Amino acid sequence: MTTPVAAPGARLWSRNFSLYFVARIVSMLGDAMTPVAVSVAVLTLGYGVTGVGVVLGAWTGMFALFVVFGGVFADRFHPVPQMIGSDVVRCALQLGIAAWMWAGHPPLWFLIATALLGGLATAMFQPGVSSLVPQVARDPQQANGVLRVSQGLAQMGGPAIAGIIVASTSAAWAFVVDAATFAVSAVCLAALKLAPFTAARGGSTLSDLRAGWKEFSSRAWLWSVILIWMVLGIFVFGPVVPLGAASIVDAHGKAAFGWAEAVFGVGNVVGGLVAIRLRPARPLFAGGVAMLLFPLMPLAAGALPDFWLLLAGYGFAGAGWAFWSVQWATSVQTQIPPDRLNRVTAYEIAGSVMAVPVGQAIAGPASALVGVHEMLHLSAVVGLAGALALLVTGPVRRLRRVATPPLARGGPEHRPADSGASAPS
Repeated sequence: MTTPVAAPGARLWSRNFSLYFVARIVSMLGDAMTPVAVSVAVLTLGYGVTGVGVVLGAWTGMFALFVVFGGVFADRFHPVPQMIGSDVVRCALQLGIAAWMWAGHPPLWFLIATALLGGLATAMFQPGVSSLVPQVARDPQQANGVLRVSQGLAQMGGPAIAGIIVASTSAAWAFVVDAATFAVSAVCLAALKLAPFTAARGGSTLSDLRAGWKEFSSRAWLWSVILIWMVLGIFVFGPVVPLGAASIVDAHGKAAFGWAEAVFGVGNVVGGLVAIRLRPARPLFAGGVAMLLFPLMPLAAGALPDFWLLLAGYGFAGAGWAFWSVQWATSVQTQIPPDRLNRVTAYEIAGSVMAVPVGQAIAGPASALVGVHEMLHLSAVVGLAGALALLVTGPVRRLRRVATPPLARGGPEHRPADSGASAPS
Protein backbone atom coordinates (compact mmCIF):
# COMPACT_ATOMS: atom_id res chain seq x y z
CA MET A 1 0.00 0.00 0.00
CA THR A 2 1.42 3.36 -0.98
CA THR A 3 0.47 7.01 -0.93
CA PRO A 4 -1.19 8.41 -4.05
CA VAL A 5 0.32 10.86 -6.41
CA ALA A 6 -2.19 13.35 -7.76
CA ALA A 7 -2.03 14.40 -11.36
CA PRO A 8 0.38 17.26 -12.08
CA GLY A 9 -1.45 20.56 -11.94
CA ALA A 10 -3.89 19.53 -9.18
CA ARG A 11 -4.97 22.50 -7.07
CA LEU A 12 -2.46 23.01 -4.28
CA TRP A 13 -3.26 26.30 -2.55
CA SER A 14 -6.23 25.36 -0.39
CA ARG A 15 -6.89 27.14 2.92
CA ASN A 16 -5.25 24.34 4.87
CA PHE A 17 -2.18 24.17 2.69
CA SER A 18 -1.80 27.96 2.81
CA LEU A 19 -1.87 27.90 6.63
CA TYR A 20 0.54 24.99 6.69
CA PHE A 21 2.81 26.76 4.22
CA VAL A 22 2.95 29.89 6.38
CA ALA A 23 3.64 27.79 9.47
CA ARG A 24 6.47 25.98 7.75
CA ILE A 25 8.13 28.91 6.01
CA VAL A 26 8.27 31.12 9.12
CA SER A 27 9.52 28.20 11.17
CA MET A 28 12.13 27.39 8.52
CA LEU A 29 13.16 31.05 8.46
CA GLY A 30 13.87 30.86 12.18
CA ASP A 31 15.62 27.52 11.79
CA ALA A 32 17.86 29.02 9.10
CA MET A 33 18.83 31.83 11.45
CA THR A 34 19.68 29.53 14.34
CA PRO A 35 23.00 27.99 13.15
CA VAL A 36 24.38 31.46 12.41
CA ALA A 37 23.09 32.89 15.70
CA VAL A 38 24.34 29.94 17.75
CA SER A 39 27.72 29.73 15.99
CA VAL A 40 28.47 33.43 16.29
CA ALA A 41 27.10 33.64 19.85
CA VAL A 42 29.16 30.70 21.10
CA LEU A 43 32.30 31.95 19.36
CA THR A 44 31.75 35.49 20.68
CA LEU A 45 31.23 34.18 24.22
CA GLY A 46 34.67 32.57 23.97
CA TYR A 47 33.74 28.89 23.83
CA GLY A 48 35.45 28.29 20.45
CA VAL A 49 34.78 25.74 17.73
CA THR A 50 34.50 22.98 20.34
CA GLY A 51 31.75 24.92 22.08
CA VAL A 52 29.85 25.36 18.82
CA GLY A 53 30.14 21.67 18.06
CA VAL A 54 29.04 20.60 21.55
CA VAL A 55 25.98 22.89 21.56
CA LEU A 56 24.88 21.85 18.07
CA GLY A 57 25.66 18.22 18.90
CA ALA A 58 23.54 18.34 22.06
CA TRP A 59 20.53 19.48 20.04
CA THR A 60 21.05 16.89 17.31
CA GLY A 61 21.77 14.05 19.72
CA MET A 62 18.60 14.64 21.74
CA PHE A 63 16.61 14.90 18.54
CA ALA A 64 17.99 11.61 17.21
CA LEU A 65 17.33 9.77 20.48
CA PHE A 66 13.68 10.75 20.84
CA VAL A 67 12.34 11.29 17.32
CA VAL A 68 11.22 7.64 17.07
CA PHE A 69 9.02 8.19 20.12
CA GLY A 70 7.67 11.32 18.50
CA GLY A 71 6.64 9.20 15.53
CA VAL A 72 4.88 6.64 17.73
CA PHE A 73 2.97 9.33 19.63
CA ALA A 74 1.98 11.10 16.40
CA ASP A 75 0.57 7.85 14.94
CA ARG A 76 -1.18 6.89 18.17
CA PHE A 77 -2.67 10.24 19.16
CA HIS A 78 -2.65 13.31 16.90
CA PRO A 79 0.34 15.16 15.40
CA VAL A 80 -1.14 18.69 15.51
CA PRO A 81 -1.33 19.25 19.31
CA GLN A 82 2.09 17.65 19.58
CA MET A 83 3.53 20.07 17.02
CA ILE A 84 1.88 23.11 18.63
CA GLY A 85 3.27 22.15 22.03
CA SER A 86 6.71 21.78 20.50
CA ASP A 87 6.50 25.25 18.98
CA VAL A 88 5.51 26.76 22.35
CA VAL A 89 8.44 25.10 24.13
CA ARG A 90 10.95 26.19 21.47
CA CYS A 91 9.63 29.75 21.55
CA ALA A 92 10.19 29.89 25.33
CA LEU A 93 13.70 28.43 25.02
CA GLN A 94 14.81 30.99 22.44
CA LEU A 95 13.46 33.84 24.55
CA GLY A 96 15.31 32.41 27.55
CA ILE A 97 18.63 32.44 25.69
CA ALA A 98 18.07 36.01 24.55
CA ALA A 99 17.16 37.15 28.08
CA TRP A 100 20.31 35.68 29.62
CA MET A 101 22.49 37.15 26.88
CA TRP A 102 21.06 40.58 27.63
CA ALA A 103 21.45 40.04 31.37
CA GLY A 104 25.05 38.87 31.23
CA HIS A 105 27.31 36.07 30.03
CA PRO A 106 25.41 32.75 29.76
CA PRO A 107 27.55 29.77 30.72
CA LEU A 108 28.15 26.95 28.29
CA TRP A 109 26.09 24.53 30.39
CA PHE A 110 23.01 26.72 29.92
CA LEU A 111 23.43 26.78 26.16
CA ILE A 112 23.86 23.01 26.15
CA ALA A 113 20.77 22.53 28.36
CA THR A 114 18.57 24.68 26.10
CA ALA A 115 19.92 22.80 23.08
CA LEU A 116 18.97 19.47 24.69
CA LEU A 117 15.43 20.68 25.41
CA GLY A 118 15.15 22.19 21.94
CA GLY A 119 16.21 18.90 20.35
CA LEU A 120 13.61 17.01 22.42
CA ALA A 121 10.86 19.45 21.42
CA THR A 122 11.81 19.18 17.74
CA ALA A 123 11.77 15.37 18.03
CA MET A 124 8.11 15.63 18.99
CA PHE A 125 7.43 18.05 16.13
CA GLN A 126 9.17 16.59 13.09
CA PRO A 127 7.40 13.25 12.51
CA GLY A 128 4.05 15.03 12.18
CA VAL A 129 5.39 17.16 9.35
CA SER A 130 5.32 14.15 7.04
CA SER A 131 1.77 13.05 7.85
CA LEU A 132 0.16 16.51 7.94
CA VAL A 133 0.80 17.43 4.34
CA PRO A 134 -1.13 14.45 2.96
CA GLN A 135 -4.11 16.00 4.72
CA VAL A 136 -3.69 19.50 3.31
CA ALA A 137 -2.32 19.04 -0.24
CA ARG A 138 -2.60 16.72 -3.23
CA ASP A 139 0.41 16.40 -5.52
CA PRO A 140 3.47 15.07 -3.65
CA GLN A 141 6.07 16.33 -6.10
CA GLN A 142 4.45 19.74 -6.44
CA ALA A 143 4.09 20.11 -2.68
CA ASN A 144 7.67 18.94 -2.12
CA GLY A 145 8.98 21.36 -4.71
CA VAL A 146 7.04 24.33 -3.31
CA LEU A 147 8.16 23.55 0.23
CA ARG A 148 11.74 23.11 -0.91
CA VAL A 149 11.65 26.45 -2.71
CA SER A 150 10.20 28.04 0.41
CA GLN A 151 12.94 26.45 2.47
CA GLY A 152 15.46 27.84 0.01
CA LEU A 153 13.96 31.30 0.42
CA ALA A 154 14.12 30.88 4.19
CA GLN A 155 17.68 29.60 3.91
CA MET A 156 18.47 32.61 1.77
CA GLY A 157 16.85 35.18 4.04
CA GLY A 158 17.41 33.66 7.48
CA PRO A 159 21.22 33.53 7.57
CA ALA A 160 21.50 36.92 5.90
CA ILE A 161 19.14 38.44 8.47
CA ALA A 162 20.96 36.68 11.29
CA GLY A 163 24.33 37.83 9.95
CA ILE A 164 23.16 41.43 9.78
CA ILE A 165 21.64 41.25 13.27
CA VAL A 166 24.66 39.70 14.96
CA ALA A 167 27.02 42.07 13.16
CA SER A 168 25.03 45.24 13.91
CA THR A 169 23.47 44.44 17.30
CA SER A 170 23.85 41.09 19.07
CA ALA A 171 22.96 37.44 18.64
CA ALA A 172 20.26 37.86 21.29
CA TRP A 173 17.98 39.64 18.82
CA ALA A 174 18.35 36.76 16.38
CA PHE A 175 17.04 34.42 19.06
CA VAL A 176 14.08 36.76 19.67
CA VAL A 177 13.13 36.68 15.98
CA ASP A 178 13.49 32.90 16.00
CA ALA A 179 11.13 32.72 18.98
CA ALA A 180 8.56 34.78 17.07
CA THR A 181 8.63 32.35 14.15
CA PHE A 182 7.74 29.46 16.44
CA ALA A 183 4.82 31.49 17.82
CA VAL A 184 3.48 32.17 14.31
CA SER A 185 3.86 28.49 13.41
CA ALA A 186 1.84 27.44 16.45
CA VAL A 187 -0.99 29.85 15.62
CA CYS A 188 -1.21 28.66 12.00
CA LEU A 189 -1.21 24.99 12.98
CA ALA A 190 -3.97 25.64 15.51
CA ALA A 191 -6.10 27.18 12.73
CA LEU A 192 -6.01 24.07 10.50
CA LYS A 193 -9.32 22.33 9.83
CA LEU A 194 -8.55 18.69 9.21
CA ALA A 195 -10.51 15.52 8.62
CA PRO A 196 -11.09 13.32 11.69
CA PHE A 197 -7.85 11.70 12.76
CA THR A 198 -7.67 7.90 12.66
CA ALA A 199 -5.23 6.77 15.30
CA ALA A 200 -3.00 3.82 14.54
CA ARG A 201 -4.14 0.62 16.20
CA GLY A 202 -1.62 -1.10 18.31
CA GLY A 203 -0.63 -2.29 21.72
CA SER A 204 2.30 -0.98 23.66
CA THR A 205 4.78 1.68 22.64
CA LEU A 206 7.32 -1.12 22.17
CA SER A 207 5.04 -2.98 19.73
CA ASP A 208 4.48 0.24 17.78
CA LEU A 209 8.23 0.76 17.59
CA ARG A 210 8.68 -2.81 16.34
CA ALA A 211 6.04 -2.33 13.65
CA GLY A 212 7.75 0.85 12.46
CA TRP A 213 11.13 -0.89 12.42
CA LYS A 214 9.71 -3.76 10.38
CA GLU A 215 8.43 -1.32 7.76
CA PHE A 216 11.74 0.54 7.74
CA SER A 217 14.07 -2.46 7.61
CA SER A 218 12.08 -4.22 4.88
CA ARG A 219 13.01 -1.57 2.30
CA ALA A 220 16.61 -1.85 1.12
CA TRP A 221 16.53 1.49 -0.70
CA LEU A 222 15.50 3.22 2.52
CA TRP A 223 18.05 1.80 4.92
CA SER A 224 20.83 1.93 2.29
CA VAL A 225 20.46 5.70 2.03
CA ILE A 226 20.39 6.03 5.82
CA LEU A 227 23.63 4.04 6.14
CA ILE A 228 25.27 6.41 3.64
CA TRP A 229 23.86 9.36 5.56
CA MET A 230 25.35 8.09 8.82
CA VAL A 231 28.84 8.21 7.31
CA LEU A 232 28.15 11.65 5.85
CA GLY A 233 26.82 12.78 9.24
CA ILE A 234 30.17 12.14 10.92
CA PHE A 235 32.46 13.51 8.21
CA VAL A 236 30.33 16.08 6.37
CA PHE A 237 27.01 17.22 7.83
CA GLY A 238 28.26 17.38 11.42
CA PRO A 239 31.52 19.30 10.95
CA VAL A 240 30.54 21.59 8.06
CA VAL A 241 28.69 24.24 10.10
CA PRO A 242 31.09 24.73 13.03
CA LEU A 243 34.19 24.39 10.84
CA GLY A 244 32.69 26.45 8.01
CA ALA A 245 31.70 29.18 10.48
CA ALA A 246 35.18 29.29 12.01
CA SER A 247 36.91 29.35 8.62
CA ILE A 248 34.68 31.95 6.96
CA VAL A 249 34.29 34.26 9.99
CA ASP A 250 38.06 34.26 10.49
CA ALA A 251 38.71 35.12 6.83
CA HIS A 252 35.81 37.43 5.96
CA GLY A 253 34.09 38.54 9.18
CA LYS A 254 30.91 37.68 11.07
CA ALA A 255 28.42 38.67 8.38
CA ALA A 256 30.17 36.60 5.67
CA PHE A 257 29.08 33.27 7.11
CA GLY A 258 25.48 34.48 7.04
CA TRP A 259 25.84 35.51 3.39
CA ALA A 260 27.33 32.14 2.48
CA GLU A 261 24.44 30.33 4.12
CA ALA A 262 22.04 32.71 2.35
CA VAL A 263 23.49 31.84 -1.05
CA PHE A 264 23.10 28.18 -0.11
CA GLY A 265 19.43 29.11 0.21
CA VAL A 266 19.46 30.65 -3.26
CA GLY A 267 20.70 27.32 -4.54
CA ASN A 268 17.85 25.62 -2.68
CA VAL A 269 15.37 27.80 -4.54
CA VAL A 270 16.89 26.90 -7.91
CA GLY A 271 17.06 23.20 -7.11
CA GLY A 272 13.49 23.20 -5.83
CA LEU A 273 12.16 24.95 -8.93
CA VAL A 274 13.89 22.40 -11.15
CA ALA A 275 12.46 19.57 -9.05
CA ILE A 276 8.91 20.89 -9.46
CA ARG A 277 9.18 20.52 -13.22
CA LEU A 278 11.47 17.50 -13.57
CA ARG A 279 9.94 14.15 -12.56
CA PRO A 280 12.58 11.47 -13.16
CA ALA A 281 11.50 7.85 -13.48
CA ARG A 282 14.27 6.87 -11.04
CA PRO A 283 14.10 9.70 -8.48
CA LEU A 284 16.88 8.64 -6.12
CA PHE A 285 19.33 8.02 -8.94
CA ALA A 286 18.62 11.52 -10.28
CA GLY A 287 18.93 12.91 -6.78
CA GLY A 288 22.28 11.17 -6.37
CA VAL A 289 23.57 12.87 -9.51
CA ALA A 290 22.50 16.22 -8.04
CA MET A 291 24.29 15.41 -4.76
CA LEU A 292 27.60 15.43 -6.64
CA LEU A 293 27.35 19.21 -6.25
CA PHE A 294 27.10 19.19 -2.46
CA PRO A 295 30.85 18.68 -1.73
CA LEU A 296 31.43 22.15 -3.21
CA MET A 297 30.18 23.55 0.11
CA PRO A 298 32.93 22.19 2.41
CA LEU A 299 35.45 22.55 -0.41
CA ALA A 300 34.71 26.27 -0.76
CA ALA A 301 34.70 26.82 3.02
CA GLY A 302 38.05 25.08 3.34
CA ALA A 303 39.82 26.46 0.28
CA LEU A 304 38.59 30.03 0.94
CA PRO A 305 38.86 31.25 -2.65
CA ASP A 306 37.78 34.71 -3.73
CA PHE A 307 34.63 35.66 -1.78
CA TRP A 308 32.43 35.39 -4.87
CA LEU A 309 33.75 31.91 -5.67
CA LEU A 310 33.07 30.96 -2.07
CA LEU A 311 29.45 32.05 -2.51
CA ALA A 312 29.23 30.17 -5.83
CA GLY A 313 30.33 26.96 -4.13
CA TYR A 314 27.61 27.33 -1.52
CA GLY A 315 25.04 28.13 -4.21
CA PHE A 316 25.74 25.07 -6.36
CA ALA A 317 25.79 22.89 -3.25
CA GLY A 318 22.38 24.23 -2.27
CA ALA A 319 20.91 23.44 -5.70
CA GLY A 320 22.10 19.84 -5.56
CA TRP A 321 20.90 19.43 -1.99
CA ALA A 322 17.40 20.76 -2.80
CA PHE A 323 16.90 18.57 -5.85
CA TRP A 324 17.94 15.48 -3.91
CA SER A 325 15.67 16.47 -1.01
CA VAL A 326 12.56 16.68 -3.19
CA GLN A 327 13.25 13.29 -4.77
CA TRP A 328 13.90 11.70 -1.39
CA ALA A 329 10.86 13.16 0.38
CA THR A 330 8.56 12.23 -2.49
CA SER A 331 9.91 8.68 -2.55
CA VAL A 332 9.49 8.15 1.19
CA GLN A 333 6.00 9.55 1.38
CA THR A 334 4.65 7.78 -1.69
CA GLN A 335 6.19 4.39 -0.90
CA ILE A 336 5.25 4.04 2.81
CA PRO A 337 1.74 3.04 4.03
CA PRO A 338 0.11 6.20 5.45
CA ASP A 339 -0.88 4.66 8.79
CA ARG A 340 2.79 3.87 9.48
CA LEU A 341 4.37 6.91 7.86
CA ASN A 342 5.06 8.79 11.10
CA ARG A 343 6.94 5.87 12.61
CA VAL A 344 8.91 5.02 9.48
CA THR A 345 9.77 8.69 9.00
CA ALA A 346 10.92 8.82 12.61
CA TYR A 347 13.30 5.89 12.06
CA GLU A 348 14.49 7.50 8.84
CA ILE A 349 15.17 10.80 10.60
CA ALA A 350 16.80 9.18 13.63
CA GLY A 351 19.09 7.04 11.51
CA SER A 352 20.16 9.89 9.28
CA VAL A 353 20.91 12.39 12.06
CA MET A 354 22.23 10.19 14.86
CA ALA A 355 25.78 10.44 13.52
CA VAL A 356 25.64 14.21 13.05
CA PRO A 357 26.28 15.07 16.75
CA VAL A 358 29.36 12.84 16.63
CA GLY A 359 30.68 14.89 13.71
CA GLN A 360 29.76 18.13 15.47
CA ALA A 361 31.42 17.07 18.72
CA ILE A 362 34.69 15.93 17.11
CA ALA A 363 34.93 18.93 14.78
CA GLY A 364 36.76 21.07 17.33
CA PRO A 365 39.28 18.51 18.66
CA ALA A 366 39.97 17.13 15.17
CA SER A 367 40.51 20.57 13.69
CA ALA A 368 42.88 21.40 16.54
CA LEU A 369 44.98 18.39 15.55
CA VAL A 370 44.98 18.65 11.76
CA GLY A 371 43.58 22.11 11.01
CA VAL A 372 40.18 23.57 10.13
CA HIS A 373 40.85 23.78 6.40
CA GLU A 374 42.20 20.24 6.21
CA MET A 375 39.09 18.89 7.93
CA LEU A 376 36.85 20.73 5.48
CA HIS A 377 38.80 19.26 2.55
CA LEU A 378 38.27 15.79 4.06
CA SER A 379 34.56 16.54 4.29
CA ALA A 380 34.51 17.40 0.58
CA VAL A 381 36.18 14.11 -0.34
CA VAL A 382 33.81 12.05 1.82
CA GLY A 383 30.83 13.99 0.45
CA LEU A 384 31.84 13.08 -3.09
CA ALA A 385 32.22 9.43 -2.09
CA GLY A 386 28.75 9.50 -0.53
CA ALA A 387 27.16 10.84 -3.72
CA LEU A 388 28.89 8.14 -5.75
CA ALA A 389 27.63 5.52 -3.29
CA LEU A 390 24.06 6.65 -3.98
CA LEU A 391 24.63 6.11 -7.69
CA VAL A 392 26.11 2.59 -7.43
CA THR A 393 23.82 1.11 -4.74
CA GLY A 394 21.36 -1.11 -6.62
CA PRO A 395 18.12 -0.65 -4.61
CA VAL A 396 18.65 3.12 -4.54
CA ARG A 397 19.54 3.38 -8.22
CA ARG A 398 16.63 1.20 -9.38
CA LEU A 399 13.78 2.62 -7.29
CA ARG A 400 10.97 3.76 -9.60
CA ARG A 401 8.70 6.74 -9.16
CA VAL A 402 5.19 5.82 -7.97
CA ALA A 403 2.57 6.58 -10.61
CA THR A 404 -0.98 5.95 -9.35
CA PRO A 405 -1.00 4.04 -6.05
CA PRO A 406 -4.12 3.60 -3.86
CA LEU A 407 -5.66 6.40 -1.84
CA ALA A 408 -4.52 7.04 1.71
CA ARG A 409 -6.50 8.10 4.71
CA GLY A 410 -7.40 11.60 5.75
CA GLY A 411 -7.20 15.02 4.20
CA PRO A 412 -9.42 17.07 1.93
CA GLU A 413 -11.26 14.58 -0.29
CA HIS A 414 -8.83 12.01 1.14
CA ARG A 415 -6.19 12.90 -1.43
CA PRO A 416 -2.80 13.15 0.21
CA ALA A 417 0.44 14.73 -0.86
CA ASP A 418 3.60 15.10 1.12
CA SER A 419 5.84 17.52 2.90
CA GLY A 420 9.47 17.76 2.01
CA ALA A 421 10.69 17.44 5.55
CA SER A 422 12.59 14.19 5.61
CA ALA A 423 15.86 13.80 7.32
CA PRO A 424 18.22 13.33 4.38
CA SER A 425 16.58 16.37 2.83
